[in-house]
This record gives sequence, structure tokens and C-alpha cells, in this order.
Amino acid sequence: MEDGPTIRGRGLTRAHCVVSTELGDFRVGFETAKAPTTSAYFIGLVQAGGLDGTSIYRIATLENQEPPASRPIEVVQGGLSPEDVPVRPIINHESTRLTGLRHKRWSVSASRYGPGQPYGSFFVCLRDEPELDYGGLRHPDGLGFAAFGSVVAGFSTLESILERVESTEYLARRIGIIRARMIQC
Repeated sequence: MEDGPTIRGRGLTRAHCVVSTELGDFRVGFETAKAPTTSAYFIGLVQAGGLDGTSIYRIATLENQEPPASRPIEVVQGGLSPEDVPVRPIINHESTRLTGLRHKRWSVSASRYGPGQPYGSFFVCLRDEPELDYGGLRHPDGLGFAAFGSVVAGFSTLESILERVESTEYLARRIGIIRARMIQC
């Protein structure tokens, strides 16, 4: 995995994981000080092997969202899909209002149903997405999504993933996540 620009000064701690896909690796740095609950949820998922053998199953672009979204987003989403998780844990919803984090390009956030109902899926913002923050209108409840980290390396892998975009946002040809593992930094 190549070392891309390192994001400094954004509260990243030394908790990182490497997500190995069939197209290469990318690294996520967790914001454990600002989003401790959501970070702990995903770190636990990684440590338990919960992302191993899953996939990147969605690439949403401005052109392919169905039905055409009134507030389109550009994200790459992977991990467990909603149907893979019959029992969803309830955790504290760490909105961007609470954490001070924002859905900027390369931010990593938790997919959810209701507040504090993640289902083992994450998404990477491909551009700034203020509609995903607290008060944004992408989710009907206006509470936004819980950003918990940022991509810190492996940007070319994400660009390769983006090249696999299809005419609809949910991929017919999913991109395998081989393994996710915590690493020392």
C-alpha cells in the first residue's frame, strides 16, 4: 500500500486498521478521542473478523442514485449489508454536532438505520458531504451520520474501487473485502 498524504492535526490517534480488498489496501485512522463509541464499535468489529469476507457493495455517484436523490452523495460503502445483520446493536449516536467531526472528503462514517443503530457497514466520502452532518437532510431524522475516522493511506485503491462504478449505486459485481485488521502505528 502506498503512503498517501497523512492527515495530521485532526485528532487522529494511533488506532488504525488496514482494509484489504481485491483491488488493494487502504488504511483508516480512527478518531477515538472525538468519536469513542463509534470507533470502539468498528474496532471491535475488525478485531472479531466481522469485515473479513464482506464486500464493497455500493458506489453512489451524482449520476447513479435511484430514485434520483434530491440530495445526492458520492460515497463508497462496504462491510456488512443491512440484510446480513439480523440483530442490530444500539450504541450512543455520535452525531457531528457532538463530535465536531464533519463529512469531508475521505471521512469514514457509520451506516445506520436509526440513531445509534449501526449494522457493520461503513462508507467513505468521495467529496465533502455536509448533508450527512447533523442538521443535513440526507437522513429524514436530521441527526446525520456518525463520522469516526478518515482514510489516511491507500487513496489509489479507493480510486480503483471508484473506477468500478456501475449504472446503479448497488453493485452487481461487488468488490471483495478480503480482510480488515488493526495495525500498530
